[in-house]
Amino acid sequence: MRRQNFGWGVGVVPLLAAWGMIAMAQGPASAPGASATPQVSTPAAVTPPTSAAPASTAQPSPQGDKPAAPEKKHKGKEPYTGPTEVIVLAPTPMLDDDGKQRLDPDGKPMFNPPVAQRRDKKGHPEFDEKGKPVFQTAADLGYDEKGHKIKEKKEKEPRKTPVSISRGTFTVDGVIGKAALNYDIADLKYLYFYVPGEGTVVVSNAPFAGAQEQKGAFNDASLKVNADGHEMELASEKRLLGKKPESAFVLVDRDFKLPSKFPVVGYGTLRKPPYAWPGAKLSEALKGPVQPPPIPEDLRPTLARQKCPAGQVPGPANAKGLTPCVAAPKAVTPAAAPATATPGANPVAAAPPPA
Repeated sequence: MRRQNFGWGVGVVPLLAAWGMIAMAQGPASAPGASATPQVSTPAAVTPPTSAAPASTAQPSPQGDKPAAPEKKHKGKEPYTGPTEVIVLAPTPMLDDDGKQRLDPDGKPMFNPPVAQRRDKKGHPEFDEKGKPVFQTAADLGYDEKGHKIKEKKEKEPRKTPVSISRGTFTVDGVIGKAALNYDIADLKYLYFYVPGEGTVVVSNAPFAGAQEQKGAFNDASLKVNADGHEMELASEKRLLGKKPESAFVLVDRDFKLPSKFPVVGYGTLRKPPYAWPGAKLSEALKGPVQPPPIPEDLRPTLARQKCPAGQVPGPANAKGLTPCVAAPKAVTPAAAPATATPGANPVAAAPPPA
């Protein structure tokens, strides 16, 4: 097949371009009332092409046009910008029933555990409506850092050793130094025996630092210990511990002394001075002469009865238990009974007394 070249198309394109340029130059002058001053055309600012939004092809609803609902924005997890450190309160002193600070067995002050700020379910520190921190309580400990609920730990109460001393006596080498002892100890920790000139003896039914074991010391209703060669015994009308003999752990403290001239017995929770027990504190009653304890009635001596002088006899006992001598009562002779006449008998005259 043979190609055919048409030459007329080559000259038409330049002719049309020249014609357009002439029309543009003469256009403003051909308008009526136009100024003859030639105007220079400035090129228009070129704007980048923008993609045209596609026309909506949705048909209008018969109920009329309604405003379009706002688009739902899917919100992601917002980062936490609040405080991350929990507030911990300082430990408070642990008080006893009398409002005094408790001491541990070594005599050191005891404190309650520190209270920390509570965390919410997300593990963040919790605050109330006023912006104040919310602290943990025994019933509500809150959550941990991972949002897990903190459960209250149930701790078993330690086993207690109740001891009751009824009408007890304390003897040192067989001599009574204290009588009429009555103690109801809810939980036995330590017993204290103070002997003037010997010091203080600390006794317990459990081992502790510095104490020596003495087997069979607790035996039924008595406690017998040996303190540097001195036999000490605490006797009671009731059983002290169990039915079987038990060991006692004894510590002798010769440095601690009480302002007392007589033995002192007590109990407490400290194994070091000042030994929180009766008599450990200096009181007005311990200054100067000290009234000794009363002697039991069965141990009180009785004085021998003295002979009364002639004409006197022991009288009834008085309020002090003495029988003073009183005058002996006079002897009374009974009178002779009168003779009675027998019916039918002749009366006989009484013979005159001899001259």
